[in-house]
Amino acid sequence: MDMKTKRRTVIENGDTGDDMVLANLIVNGDDVGPLVRHAFEIGRPEGLLNQLNYVMKKKGTEIEEMCKAHYDEFILAVDELRGVLLDAEELKSELQTDNGKLQQVGSAFLVNLEELLDSFEIRKNVTEAIKLSKYCIQVLDLCVKCNNHISEGQFYPALKTLDLLEKNYLQNIPVQKLKLAIEKRIPVIKLHIEKKVCSQVNEWLVQIRSSAKNIGQTAIGRAVSVRQRDEEMLEQQRKAEEHNISGAGDLAYTLDVEEFDEDSVLVFDLTPLYRACHIHDCLRISEKFRGYYYNNRVLQLKSDLEVSSTQPFVESYQTFFAQIAGHFIVEDRVLRTAKGLLVADQVEKMWQIAVTKITSLLDEQFSSMDSATHILLVKDHVTLLASTLRQYEYDVGPLLEVLDNNCDKYHAHLLEECRQQIVDVLSNDVYKQMVITKDTDYENNVLSFNLQTSDSLPAFPYVAPFSFMVPDTCRIVRSFIKGSVDYLCHGVHINFYDIVRKYLDKFLIDGLNKIIIDTINSNSITVSQAMQIAANISVLERACDFFLQHAAQLCGVPIRSVERHQATLSAKVELKTSRDAAYVALLNSVNKNVDKFMAITENVDWTSDEIRQHGNNYMNEVIYYLDSVMSTAQQILPLDAVYTVGVGAFEHISNSIVAAFLSDSVKRFNVNAVRGIDNDLLTLETFADERFHSAELGELNKEGDFKSCLVEARQLIDLLLSSQPEDFMDHAMREEKYYALDYKKVAAICDKFKDAPDGIFGSLSNKNAKQSARKKSMDALKKRLKDFN
Repeated sequence: MDMKTKRRTVIENGDTGDDMVLANLIVNGDDVGPLVRHAFEIGRPEGLLNQLNYVMKKKGTEIEEMCKAHYDEFILAVDELRGVLLDAEELKSELQTDNGKLQQVGSAFLVNLEELLDSFEIRKNVTEAIKLSKYCIQVLDLCVKCNNHISEGQFYPALKTLDLLEKNYLQNIPVQKLKLAIEKRIPVIKLHIEKKVCSQVNEWLVQIRSSAKNIGQTAIGRAVSVRQRDEEMLEQQRKAEEHNISGAGDLAYTLDVEEFDEDSVLVFDLTPLYRACHIHDCLRISEKFRGYYYNNRVLQLKSDLEVSSTQPFVESYQTFFAQIAGHFIVEDRVLRTAKGLLVADQVEKMWQIAVTKITSLLDEQFSSMDSATHILLVKDHVTLLASTLRQYEYDVGPLLEVLDNNCDKYHAHLLEECRQQIVDVLSNDVYKQMVITKDTDYENNVLSFNLQTSDSLPAFPYVAPFSFMVPDTCRIVRSFIKGSVDYLCHGVHINFYDIVRKYLDKFLIDGLNKIIIDTINSNSITVSQAMQIAANISVLERACDFFLQHAAQLCGVPIRSVERHQATLSAKVELKTSRDAAYVALLNSVNKNVDKFMAITENVDWTSDEIRQHGNNYMNEVIYYLDSVMSTAQQILPLDAVYTVGVGAFEHISNSIVAAFLSDSVKRFNVNAVRGIDNDLLTLETFADERFHSAELGELNKEGDFKSCLVEARQLIDLLLSSQPEDFMDHAMREEKYYALDYKKVAAICDKFKDAPDGIFGSLSNKNAKQSARKKSMDALKKRLKDFN
């Protein structure tokens, strides 16, 4: 209980530990903030206030003690301060007096000083005005200079002057009106310069477009020269190869390369364009000018690509392609030298526009053209355009592809034109052997097509085995080959020999051979014509090898490679078939004429009372005719053909004799008629034997000769004149003597045969006569044949 009371007393008196600490802090002058915050936080601010009051009382006592200690010194200091104040008053009075005197003396000097300062200010202002005037004069001089440049068309110096004004002078112009006027005029002047430059560019665009044709023609002309030089070199190489093949030895080749600067050859002025490009760069609108130039050139190109409908394309294609070539040559130069005016993609876009239009135009024009010559002319210029622009790295492949796509169309026209020429040649041919009187004619018509049969020059006049049709046809075929090669060369195909060969084969089959077949199948050809056509075909067969070699030469293929592969044309087989058809037509014509001469049923007296010892007259005519036919055939036809014609004619005569006996117009015949025909047949057999051996046909090693072709007629006559005709029914005898005879024919003929001639009373006079053994045998044969049938 006592402890609690004691503790409360201490708290009331503020003797706690915290209060003591606070007191010490206040005394020492330390920061009491934290303790004050702490006192309020713990909820005991009363003790803090008591302590603060205590400290205040304590400090007040100390202050009083200190004031008492220093009071005397303070009194002394106040006295000294009063003395100083009196001295200051005296000094002030003296200064006022001296100031009055100084102002009286210095008033004149102040007036002069003010005047001097005013003069200094005026001089400063005048100097500044002169400086600013000079600055304005410089600005105006630059303006005048700019105007002079513009009036003289020197736009780049004018722009440099404007740029100098803008960068170095404009912001420092002291005269505001002048500054505003110049600021306002500078964009106007730049716009004026831009318009002037664009006007000059427009004039240049018009001029370069009109010059593009000449530029293109010059470039294409160089391409023509290069192509001609290459072709001459290839021709020399071909001749050298032929010379080397003939055994002249090794040859040395040299390659002459002519270098030239394309830019030095094609001179055209791009200075206005360069100037405009540079000025637009200075105006910082180069992108705008690039678009302006590109759009105008595209419009010009599209206009150039339009073809007039009033003028045939075949009359304007050279100008058309020259214009296109010139346009893209100019664009290539601009791309390389105009420092970014064009980019490669823009030129490529223009080229694609041109290619699309040209390819569609070519397809359209080729489809409307009906002349191979016109197509070839356009094609040559397209390849020259391609060769020209290929040097500038343009993609000319689509142009060559459209030519390749129209290859069949061109060859169809070429084939038709050459076919019509061959039709005219055949219609004008006289179908007579060609007579050559001069060595130049021999070279032009024989040697130039390898038609000679001997390496030595013949004696003149030389009678060729062919007619004029052969060399004329060879020239037409050679022109077809040349036309085919001319179209295919410089195109997409590097090695086009096989293509030329294909078209040559087609022309020889569908053109030449078909015309010959049509001529052969016409019923209007004579024997001489058929014979000459057959001879001509034989020569044309040999000429096929020349055609193939000529095509190889024009295509740049060595002849020895063609010979090594033993290449041939399918047309050769077709011509051989046509030659066989010509032989058939020849034989048919010969047989028709033989029938006209023979007319056995009319020319033979089948019931004659006497025997014609020298035969019938018709046989002499037949032999004479066959002799002329065989002589002519022997001159112009191969031995095989002569043999075929002879065999066919003699077999036909044999068949005609047999047919005469079987004819319905011959009701009966007697032995005198048979003996007369026997005499005719003997004469014909003699002629056949002589002709066979004189023509040296035995060298062919054929199975039979001409005489053997008459075997059926001979065996029939022998049977009718035989003393034992009944032997025909004996197998062994028939196989030996009558193997060529037919049972039915023999039966029909024997029924008409009367052994003795019928006179007025012939049947009565012989009624009781003894029948001869031959008659009995014949009657027996007739009976046995009837039984057999």
